[in-house]
Amino acid sequence: MNKFVMTAAAIIAFALATSVSAAGNAAAGKTKAAVCAACHGADGNSVNPQFPKLAGQNANYLVEQLQDFKSGKRPNAIMSGMAASLSEQDMQDIAAWFSSQPVQPGEANPGLVTIGQQIYRGGDRESGVPACLACHGPDGAGNPPMKIPQLAGQHAAYVVAQLKAYASGQRTTDPRKMMETIASRLSDAQMQAVASYIEGLHGTPIRP
Repeated sequence: MNKFVMTAAAIIAFALATSVSAAGNAAAGKTKAAVCAACHGADGNSVNPQFPKLAGQNANYLVEQLQDFKSGKRPNAIMSGMAASLSEQDMQDIAAWFSSQPVQPGEANPGLVTIGQQIYRGGDRESGVPACLACHGPDGAGNPPMKIPQLAGQHAAYVVAQLKAYASGQRTTDPRKMMETIASRLSDAQMQAVASYIEGLHGTPIRP
């Protein structure tokens, strides 16, 4: 069995045994998230591709990212400032609001679909890249208990930016270093292709 597949399976088993679901109030989160609308859109469907879509995103993952921004584990001048004054309950509520909103899927570049689909669903044996669906699911809905993000419908430009951040070591928020390792093995062309394929996915989030 592929080493990456075995590692992913072990991580899944551990995460499912130790996970804790977010418990936020979406109604309260709608009010608290008003300030987020300027970049992410009122319902979490951002228009500018440099800002990620938060609509439909797994609540557990959103809470973890806000915690990382606040602590400085995930450096970002804008988001660190936004998260600085948030309490844990604020984070839970905001995450609950965005998680409850339907994501508006994008469109994949037809010229990149074949390569992107191959990487997402089958990986790249030659470079040792596992299939993205092993963790993010066949429809890109992610895994809430594991805090694995939904990818379906996400802006391709944002996905590429995050893959490059992982590959360069700029983003180190994956405690298991899987994303850093995987991203470092992808070529720029492969990143563009799989990101475009992801933008066209119409996943249905699995609620915790």
